[in-house]
Amino acid sequence: MNPVRHITARDNPLLKELRKLGSDSVAYRKLGRVWVEGEHLCSAAIARGVTPRIAVFSDAGWERAAPELRDAAPDTVRLPDALFSSISALDSPSDMGFVMDLPLATRMLAGVNTVLLDRVQDAGNVGSILRSASAFGVRQVLALRGTAALCSPKVLRAGMGAHFGLHLVEGLEPHDLDAWDVPLVVTSSHQGVVLHEARLPNPCAWVFGHEGQGVAPQWQARATLAVRIAQPGGEESLNVAAAAAICLHAASIEA
Repeated sequence: MNPVRHITARDNPLLKELRKLGSDSVAYRKLGRVWVEGEHLCSAAIARGVTPRIAVFSDAGWERAAPELRDAAPDTVRLPDALFSSISALDSPSDMGFVMDLPLATRMLAGVNTVLLDRVQDAGNVGSILRSASAFGVRQVLALRGTAALCSPKVLRAGMGAHFGLHLVEGLEPHDLDAWDVPLVVTSSHQGVVLHEARLPNPCAWVFGHEGQGVAPQWQARATLAVRIAQPGGEESLNVAAAAAICLHAASIEA
């Protein structure tokens, strides 16, 4: 078992950093690491073969933790329960968390099934799309500038561990994809081939757009294929995360 550090001072530098990572949506960009809280996210990271830098437990959490969680990191910290609550950004604080290296890449992968996020701004939607992408075998998610920060606390929680199984690149500009040769598939509420009748390219990149404005015209113009989801109930449109789940599931079946 790794040695355990006990921290009892509220103004400890590590705890100050964890509070910032848990409350500031873009602090990870400056600090170069993320804070994931709760047994589910921590277990998901371990299941993906990710080794955390630091494991942090409340006293109660330490007593309940499974051995694989206690031994997950080379540096293990234990806090009084009240002190752990002071660093938590959750309404109902958990009792453990991991400090992890930033799960972002700097370069795009060529020739793999991809999701391209075009200014999707709601953190819950972004996290949900990442989760669907991971579930349905997508290898890579690219985020154009204007999309919610991929490693913000809210996106991490909504992703439920998907970050650790995906190749993620954020902050891209449209010109960064000029030489990228993966066919684009765009979605629309009112035009295009009905999804269940479409012949999808493989690999391809699904483009999911802004919650109100949809996919930008420049991506529609560049697309190899436009699809729409049949809605016999007559709704005007679907939430972007729901639409992404339907499209990615359909693509996984066809593949």
